[in-house]
Amino acid sequence: MSESADNHWLNQITWNEQGLVPAIAQDQSSHEILMVAWMNREALSLTVAEGCAIYWSRSRNKLWRKGEESGHRQNVSEIRLDCDNDVIILKIEQRGGIACHTGRRSCFFKVLKNSKWQTVEPVLKDPKAIYSQST
Repeated sequence: MSESADNHWLNQITWNEQGLVPAIAQDQSSHEILMVAWMNREALSLTVAEGCAIYWSRSRNKLWRKGEESGHRQNVSEIRLDCDNDVIILKIEQRGGIACHTGRRSCFFKVLKNSKWQTVEPVLKDPKAIYSQST
């Protein structure tokens, strides 16, 4: 099955050996980096088609629609590709204000101070309350 000419832009991406590219989710207003995940061709193509972030879960080996369990979806306003064509930035609106599975706004909540990692961002919502349906 040949790929549609409409998706030729996917061929310009340098995918890694597993067919993945890192995707950085950045808040469209504050420019804060909220998280990093992986995308395969299908995830990126679906993200473009649906307008919300869809990633590839390496641990579950399947597509992962951000917010499918938590409700914290990411609406995508812009997609950028870096100069080496091997990293994607998604400019997003973070629904519910929480991107991290720990219940924090961002996955980047630890800062190196005095040779120790220190948590500097609060938990906004208990993960047990967010993922109450999870096992």
